[in-house]
Amino acid sequence: MTAPFIEIADGHQLFIRDWGKGAPVLFLAGWGMDSTCWGATMAALNTRGLRTIAYDRRGHGRSTDPGRIDFDLIADDLATVIEKLDLHDVTVVAHSSAAGEVLRYVSRHGPSRLAHIVMVGGQGPCLVAGPDNPYGLPREALEQVMASLHDDLPAWLEANAEPFAPGASRTVIDGLLAMILNGSRRVLLDLQRAIVEADFRAEAAALRLPVTLIHGDRDASAPLDLTGRRYAALIPGAELVVYEGVAHGVMVTHPHRLAADIARVVTGAVAKAA
Repeated sequence: MTAPFIEIADGHQLFIRDWGKGAPVLFLAGWGMDSTCWGATMAALNTRGLRTIAYDRRGHGRSTDPGRIDFDLIADDLATVIEKLDLHDVTVVAHSSAAGEVLRYVSRHGPSRLAHIVMVGGQGPCLVAGPDNPYGLPREALEQVMASLHDDLPAWLEANAEPFAPGASRTVIDGLLAMILNGSRRVLLDLQRAIVEADFRAEAAALRLPVTLIHGDRDASAPLDLTGRRYAALIPGAELVVYEGVAHGVMVTHPHRLAADIARVVTGAVAKAA
C-alpha cells in the first residue's frame, strides 16, 4: 500500500487508490471524472489476483487544484505516479480523453515501464475536421459544447447523463454528476479545450506497444467510427474489441465484462514477459 497522496509539481498532491497485489493495472479516468468511477472494475480485478491503482487527476476528486491543466502537465503527473510507485510492466487503462494522456506520456517519457495500453471509449485522435482530417467534427459544433460547459455545466451534464450510461439508476447518475460538479471548473474548462485542440494522430501512429481498444457501438461521446476505428487504423497491431449495444460509460454499465477483458490482456502480457 502507498500513502494516500503523491506530491506533484508546485507542492500539489494527487489522491491515490492502491488496492491488492499482483501485476499492476493503472486506471486513468476521462474528462471530469475521478478514481471513484473505477471502483467496481478495480475490485473485480482484485479478485483475479491483480493490483489496481487509480488516482484523481489534478483539480479532480480529492486531489489539489493547481488551476492549470493540459496534456503535457497530466502526462508528467502520470510519470510521477508511475515513478513514485516504482511501477514496471504496468497495464494502463485509459477512458475517453485519457487516451491522449497516455499517448502523451509515452511520447514524453517513453514506453519502458508499460506492458500494455487499454483504451476504453478512447476520445480522439483529432476532433476538429479540416482538409487533412475528414473524420473530425465541425469546429462550430465543438465550440457550442464549450459554450454549454461554460454557461450551464449542470444542464449540459443532465442532458448527457443518460446517453453516457443508458439504464443506470438515478442514484448512479446523481453520483456521476456530483463527481464532475465537485471538480475545479477552471480545470474542467481548460481540459475540455485541450481535448478539442489536441491532435494525437502522429503519437498514435508512432506507438510501439500492445494496445487494446474497447469501444461501445452506442458511444455518443466518442462515436466508434470517428474515434475507436481511427485509433485502430493508426496504431500498429492494435486490437479493437467492440461492445455491441454499449455506450461511453463502460465502467459504469459493464464493469465485470470490462474487468474480464482487462484481465485477459494482463494475463497475456505477463505470459509474454515470462
